[in-house]
Amino acid sequence: MSIMTYRQALRDTLRTEMRRDPDVLLLGEEIGVFEGSYKITAGLLAEFGEKRVRDTPIAEEGFTGAAIGAAMLGLRPVVEIMTINFSLLALDQIVNHAAKIYGMFGGQARVPLVIRTPGGGGQQLGATHSQNIELYYAFVPGMKVVAPSNPADAKSLLLAAIRDDDPVLFLENLALYNAKGEVPDDDTPGEIGRAAVTRPGRDITVVAYSRMAAVALTVAERMAQTDGIDIEVVDLRSLRPLDRETVVDSVRRTHCAVVLEDDWLTYGIGAEIAATISDGAFDWLDAPVRRVAMAEVPLPYAKTLETAALPSADDVTTAIRQTLASVGRRAGKDIP
Repeated sequence: MSIMTYRQALRDTLRTEMRRDPDVLLLGEEIGVFEGSYKITAGLLAEFGEKRVRDTPIAEEGFTGAAIGAAMLGLRPVVEIMTINFSLLALDQIVNHAAKIYGMFGGQARVPLVIRTPGGGGQQLGATHSQNIELYYAFVPGMKVVAPSNPADAKSLLLAAIRDDDPVLFLENLALYNAKGEVPDDDTPGEIGRAAVTRPGRDITVVAYSRMAAVALTVAERMAQTDGIDIEVVDLRSLRPLDRETVVDSVRRTHCAVVLEDDWLTYGIGAEIAATISDGAFDWLDAPVRRVAMAEVPLPYAKTLETAALPSADDVTTAIRQTLASVGRRAGKDIP
């Protein structure tokens, strides 16, 4: 095991895969000479050269389309879109081409493409640079969407994404780049479509992904000390395919659930999780599923307003307490 940041785990994995497979190449804005807006690709141009680390024009639709064509012809492009907000400019290429080519042409062509892109608020980047719109892609059959919350999963899922024969949207969060954690030294790919129970518990299930999965763990450890509540945390890791079985099994054990997400509440990822729980664990629920999400506003630039709009650890704590109190439960016991 090595201790490293989420950022370093991504960089090291890209380097490992480029050394392993000469068909892996990188495309994106400012990823070469400037070494990437978030320095994920630092040092890779010097090692692999301009042929495999390609600085592109500011033309997301164009370079995403070029990467799709390269993937169809046998290469394994990893595209970096500077922020998920800019992926909207490439929506037609991603949704109508990358996701559909395999099915439309009867399996005659595959699209082994990875699109790395960060999202999330909290950095005072304004409403048009701070969105969480992974739902747009998780909605589309033919796409795979992963959202690791820690350095170990960032490594294992990026390995899996690059080696996958289907297009994968690899969702990062700006707030996680400096997060540190243990990372295995071996290069075993993770399993796309498999959630993880990152903290076993008996009183309530908290389901989350990306940044909110990290928040969930922090809240769970704190509430174990302050409230004596034993919280089970399920980190989705993958949004498509979605591991419904792990979520349902957890809720059947704890009988209560809170779902966390960084996007807006209406039509969000959490709505799909809540429906999954209702379908698979309704008879086991002691209380309605509660959801914690961002305020339904374009994210403000002002720091105080931005902080108020984003879901916080305090919001999660309140939702857990309210859920358990609604059924007279606390720390695995009835409240007298």
